[in-house]
Amino acid sequence: MRGKGEGGLSRVPADESKPLRYWQGSVELANPTGRAKDRRRKYVRSKHKPTAIRKLKEAQEELRKKGNIRTDSISVGDWFAYWLENYARPNLRPAAYASYRSTVNSRIVPSLGATMRLDKVTPAIVQRLRRDIIDAGLSSTYARNAHHILASSLHDAAGEGRIPMNPAEYVTPPRKANRKLDVMSLEEAIALIDAIKERDDRARWATSLLTGARRGEVIGIEQDRIIESDDVLDLSWQLQRITWSHGCSDVSDSEGRYPCGFKRAASCEEKHLNVPADHEYRHIEGGLYFTRPKSRAGWRIIPLVPPLRETLEAHQERMQPNPHGLLFTTPAGKPRDPDWDSKQWVQLMRATFGPDRAIRLHDVRHTTVDLLYAAGVPEDLIQEIVGHSTRSMTRSYKSRGDMIRLRGAMEQFSALLTQPTARTREIDA
Repeated sequence: MRGKGEGGLSRVPADESKPLRYWQGSVELANPTGRAKDRRRKYVRSKHKPTAIRKLKEAQEELRKKGNIRTDSISVGDWFAYWLENYARPNLRPAAYASYRSTVNSRIVPSLGATMRLDKVTPAIVQRLRRDIIDAGLSSTYARNAHHILASSLHDAAGEGRIPMNPAEYVTPPRKANRKLDVMSLEEAIALIDAIKERDDRARWATSLLTGARRGEVIGIEQDRIIESDDVLDLSWQLQRITWSHGCSDVSDSEGRYPCGFKRAASCEEKHLNVPADHEYRHIEGGLYFTRPKSRAGWRIIPLVPPLRETLEAHQERMQPNPHGLLFTTPAGKPRDPDWDSKQWVQLMRATFGPDRAIRLHDVRHTTVDLLYAAGVPEDLIQEIVGHSTRSMTRSYKSRGDMIRLRGAMEQFSALLTQPTARTREIDA
């Protein structure tokens, strides 16, 4: 006789004179055809009767909530390959997708085990991911990001009915590390401006410092987006490198055929370009594209302050034209690849401040915010100039310092920018 709540549970074998192998329960699933041969059941098994009862109740509850239960199993490796292609790639911007794919393939799948069944992943296994990342010498912030990617993927797996619940929901995410940025002081910003006065790429670095624009926004400025009549700079596009999903990029064989089989780059691009459907982009050349900034706050038009306006005007007078209408190019007149541009910045930092400084190009935005605060620019305008979505984000970029010293440094900084360079003095003479 079955006890209460044991409906659908049976002993295997049924003959109690024989040794128990396991207890088995079954749940009748949806049958779209109604034919006996298409009947589907979800089976649960355990050597321990209470465990079997619990599994049976969980399956019944899942069926009640979702209306159906998947009966097939999938490995961790296969699931994440499927998830990257069908969930991540269509919904993430190119850089974000590349970061997700790297984290999944290098950390998440190896930690969980590529051959492990997805429905066998437990909260304890989810916790192991953090330990593996920290043991590899990576930061707690990286572990936190990896945890969120894993949790998002398992949420989607639960939504498809591949697992009964998301085990990551029962694990506290790792804490974000307290990272100390190496940011230029205002005195160092002045030293940098003095150091680049004689360089051909002076205008490129001055633009980052005076606008707080991101790398892609600066190297993607087109000349016709400097609107001289209104003294403004349009930062509504940026230059990025976008990979194609199978790695074709712009490389074809001797017959002009790409690895995917297409002969025209445009056809390959349409099929394999890693961008969401609603993502705006324009092709430049090779794997370089104009793309929209990551948020609406990034679509901005900022005023051309006098030092920057004069710097850009002088740059335009001496620059050579290029087929893409870009304001900043390589010495050969080619678009500035993002990685190449960052390497130029590293070399500039080492030449100016020595090999021990590790000031990232992106962190120049912190110095820009300091300069704008020092100049007395209202906070709401600073937020618009640097493209922050909230004022709290702008405040987090502001360094602590004495305002009187900051104002004095700003005046000295502006004077340096407007001074004629040695080269200009020679021409005037």
